Amino acid sequence: MTLTRRALMGYGAAGLGLGLLGGAPARAQSGELSIAYNVNLPSWDPTVGPSAVNPTIQGIYQSVFDQYINQEPDLSFTGGLLTKWGWTDDNTKIRMVVREGVTWHNGDPFTAEDVVWSLERAGAAETGNPIQFVWSKIGNYAIDGNVITADVLSFEPTLFKWMGFLTGYVLPKKYYEEVGAEGFEAAPIGTGPYMVDRFERNAFLTLKANPAYWGGAPAYETVTLKFVTDASSRVAEVESGASHITLEIPYEEYDRLRAKDGLTGTTTPVSDIAMIFINDVDPMLDRNVRLAMHHAIDKQAIVDRLLSGYGIPIDTLQTPEYAAYDPTITVGYDPEKAKALLAESGFGPDNPVRFKIQTTRGFKPKDFEMIQAIVGLWRRVGIEAEIEVYEIAKHFELRAADQLAPAAFYNWGNSVGDPATSTGFAMFGPSPHSVWDGEDMINMIGPLWGEADEAKRIEGFKAVDRKIAEDGLVIPLIQYVQPIVHSTDVTVTPHVSGALHPHRVKPA
Repeated sequence: MTLTRRALMGYGAAGLGLGLLGGAPARAQSGELSIAYNVNLPSWDPTVGPSAVNPTIQGIYQSVFDQYINQEPDLSFTGGLLTKWGWTDDNTKIRMVVREGVTWHNGDPFTAEDVVWSLERAGAAETGNPIQFVWSKIGNYAIDGNVITADVLSFEPTLFKWMGFLTGYVLPKKYYEEVGAEGFEAAPIGTGPYMVDRFERNAFLTLKANPAYWGGAPAYETVTLKFVTDASSRVAEVESGASHITLEIPYEEYDRLRAKDGLTGTTTPVSDIAMIFINDVDPMLDRNVRLAMHHAIDKQAIVDRLLSGYGIPIDTLQTPEYAAYDPTITVGYDPEKAKALLAESGFGPDNPVRFKIQTTRGFKPKDFEMIQAIVGLWRRVGIEAEIEVYEIAKHFELRAADQLAPAAFYNWGNSVGDPATSTGFAMFGPSPHSVWDGEDMINMIGPLWGEADEAKRIEGFKAVDRKIAEDGLVIPLIQYVQPIVHSTDVTVTPHVSGALHPHRVKPA
C-alpha cells in the first residue's frame, strides 16, 4: 500500500464525509490496518535527541526496532534481542546472551557486534543520547560467540530496566556506518515486526509486515499511522471509519463512541502521570507560592468533572504500581491554607502573584481543559496564571534548554516503575529532564544513583518524595487512564506503558 499526502488527505476527507452522513466504522480488511495517532514522529533515530525520551512515540519505534529487553503489556520483562542478562555476584561485570537467527530488514544478519556498537554509541557523550549517563556506566566489552561481557565502570541499579525503556534500542552497525545519520533518517531499518514503507513528516507513516520477524509475522500486512494531533479530528477519524483505532480522546467521547454499533474500547490505568513542572525562577523561588499552588487544586473534582471519573489523583511522582509509592505522603486540597500561605508572602486576590503556565492542547485527554480549571482555582486564592499552548515537541526542546515557563504541564511516563526514572530524573538538577536545580534535591538524589542496596535506595527516594511534597517543588496531578476506541473487527491489547503497538493488534 503506497500513499501520497494528497491521497491520504482525500481519504481523511472522505472518511469525515462518511461520519457526517452516519457512515459505519472502518472494517479491517485485506490485511490493512489504520491508526489515528496522537503525536508526530520527529526523528527516526530512537536513541538520540529529545524525541528519544518521549514515551508516547515508543510504540512507533517498537514497531520497527527491537530493544535489548522486551517489556510485556503488564510491564514484566522478557527476552528481546537479549535472551539472558544479569550481573556477576560482586556487581563488577554484566553478562548478556544475544538472540541468534535474527536478521535486519535489509537481510543482513543481526550479531553481537550490533549490540556492542549500539551500547558503545549510546554511552559516548558526542552521540547525543539523552540517557548517556546511564549507558556510559558499562564498558570494556568482550564478545565470545553470542555472549557479551562488560565491565561495570560505575554501578547503575536500573541498567537492565533501561534496556527495555527509553533509548534502549539496538541499531544496525554495518548499515548505519555505510549510510550515516542522514541516510539512516531517510531509510531506517531495524529488526522489528514492521518495516518502513513510506513516511511523510507531520502527515503519515505506512509500515509493511516483516515476514521474517523472529517473534512471528504480525497479523496485518500493512499499517498506516496517521499523525492526528487534534483530539476532535481523531474522534472523527474513528467515527467516520477512516481509521480503525484511535487513542487519547476526551472521555465523554470515549463513552459515546464505544456505545456505537461497530465500535468498542478499553480504558487502562497506565504508567503515565499528569504533572506541573515548577521552574526555579521568580516567583517560584517562594515556597509559600509553590505550596499555595498545590493546595488550591481540587484534583478529585477535576477527575470527576473533566475526566468523567477516569483518573487517579496523586500527590507524588509515584503511582501505586511504582516501586517507591508511599501513600502516607499527601498534599490535600485546602484553598484556605493556600490563601494563608500567599498572604504570608504579601499576595492575595487583590494583589495576585502572576506567572505563565505552558500546556499542550489535545495531546492527552482534556489537558488544556485541566489547566484552564486549575488556573480558575488559582484565581480564587490570589494567583493569576497566563496560559501558553505549545506542542509536545516544544516542551522537550524548552525543558532540555532549561527554558520552561515558571509552570509547565507535562505527562511523565515511567513504564519501568522505578523512582529513579520518575522522581530521580524529573527533580535532579543536572538531569536534562529537570528544571528544578535546587541543591537540596541534588544532594538527596545524587547518592541514590549508584546505591547497590535496593531497600536503602527505595527508602531514599521515598524521603526525596516527602521533601518534595513539603517544599512544593513539583505538582503531581493524576495517574492517567488511557482511552482507546477501535472497530469491533480488531482486538487491541492495551499496554500499561501507554504505548500502542500495531503488532499486538489482531483481527477480532
